[in-house]
Amino acid sequence: MEIKRDYYLDKLIRKRHNGLVKIVTGIRRCGKSYLLDPIYKNYLINDGVEENHIIKLELDSIENEKYCNPHELYDYIMSKVKDDDMYYIILDEVQKCSDFESVLNSFLHKKNLDVYVTGSNSKFLSSDIVTEFRGRGDEIKVYPLSFSEFYSFKNGDKNSAWKEYITYGGLPLVLLQTSDEEKVDYLNIQKNNVYVNDVIERNNIQNEEELKKLVEMISSSVGSLTNPLKLANSFKSYDSTTSISNKTIYNYLKYLEDGFIIEKAERYNIKGKKYIETPQKYYFTDMGIRNSFLNFRQIEENHIMENVIYLELRRRGFTVDVGVVEVRNNSSLLQLEIDFIANKGSEKYYIQSSLNLDTKEKMEQEIRPLINVNDFFKRIIIVKDDIVKYQNEQGIVIMGIYDFLLDSDSLIR
Repeated sequence: MEIKRDYYLDKLIRKRHNGLVKIVTGIRRCGKSYLLDPIYKNYLINDGVEENHIIKLELDSIENEKYCNPHELYDYIMSKVKDDDMYYIILDEVQKCSDFESVLNSFLHKKNLDVYVTGSNSKFLSSDIVTEFRGRGDEIKVYPLSFSEFYSFKNGDKNSAWKEYITYGGLPLVLLQTSDEEKVDYLNIQKNNVYVNDVIERNNIQNEEELKKLVEMISSSVGSLTNPLKLANSFKSYDSTTSISNKTIYNYLKYLEDGFIIEKAERYNIKGKKYIETPQKYYFTDMGIRNSFLNFRQIEENHIMENVIYLELRRRGFTVDVGVVEVRNNSSLLQLEIDFIANKGSEKYYIQSSLNLDTKEKMEQEIRPLINVNDFFKRIIIVKDDIVKYQNEQGIVIMGIYDFLLDSDSLIR
């Protein structure tokens, strides 16, 4: 049974023949290569493209090592182009090729080449390609399986699927493991041999244990406000002999972001209409990897649910900030928090994540920041309970997590 990635397939179809290099990015093992081949390749063939007009190279394969030379790569691709019909070029892990920007720029001059590349390091996108391409590259960011994609493969009971998803995450190959032990083993291998090693080797990190300890700290405080200074103090309370600096922690966090392991959500003062520089929140791009860093010890559903909602908003193309609402309380000014401000074009949503609203006090706590927002954008509370969506007397929509995750239009309806 094929794991469907229709959301990303539709994106590729819409960007076909747009004159830009389609750059598919995302954490390793999230399914970038599978998206391009077989999913997109099969779509092209079914749409009438001849298979010999689809040229695919995996540049992280030893058999293709010589094509990491830019001249060898260019000559090989052009040797396969035999006529003026459209050719589809798929290059996997393109950053393995030295001076790949020049090769891709050369392909852009050919009217009958439609180019697709993948990479696992955001630096090759954010610095090299943005600088070199100046608007000629088009990013498609791929995340691990969403709960909707995961559930389309699993079906059955939603609660059972949810428990598995928040424990082992959405890396496609985890889904194919047949036992809990195999899932844990797979995630531990990926964590140690792929994600951590990638960051260490790419950034020439000398103190591996410091990096691992930092990731554990971020893992155990998902959804909590933090900054390099606070993390440095946590290091010192854990080990009084450490000399780790704020700057080192700042760099480590950036490296983890560049490797697509974590993402940062900035705080935004809604009434003041400005960003607050520090502290921020960090979320993991896959819950299985997050849990693996903690040896599956801390699987707190409330924090993980918040992380899953963040990822779903990002997958749907929203920029996501943490909202701050200032309210007057007698002579003092209080800062109330809204979990997420989701923005996309003219769309904006204020969203709270709450495991439940089982008491009057809990309901008031979640509602108070939302009713103090002085605009007319939609305000939503997402709860774990499988409830029928409704709107309360303050105009706030309350919906269950499954309605939100399984309906791509859940925020609009």
